Amino acid sequence: MAYPADYRYTREHEWIEVNGSIGTVGITDYAQSSLGDIVYVDVPKVGDAVTANAVFGSVESVKAVSDLFSPVSGTVTAVNGDLKNTPDKINENPHGTWIIKVELADPAELEKLLDAAAYEAFISEETES
Repeated sequence: MAYPADYRYTREHEWIEVNGSIGTVGITDYAQSSLGDIVYVDVPKVGDAVTANAVFGSVESVKAVSDLFSPVSGTVTAVNGDLKNTPDKINENPHGTWIIKVELADPAELEKLLDAAAYEAFISEETES
């Protein structure tokens, strides 16, 4: 699967798409593929603060529970309520299924994230080891 060029990526396999001051966050195809069938997503509440590189929730699959790390700092403005009943949407369309939306506290944090080419190189190195 191609990784969208307009997204930024973390080394923990989250993506963020920024529109103005709002970042939309999800997990990558690599992450959902590694996890297997997703059965539950734990997310913060609207209004909660998130911090770059800190845990903001978790994804539970038939294989494991994996923490979700925020790519940026800010305030949660929306959560994807559909995931409560249909968390497997992430497996079906990982780059089109968002988990939370965040109002960015510091847009400069985006510069620390990987672009699509760097993320693809990173996962290719990770799968070789």
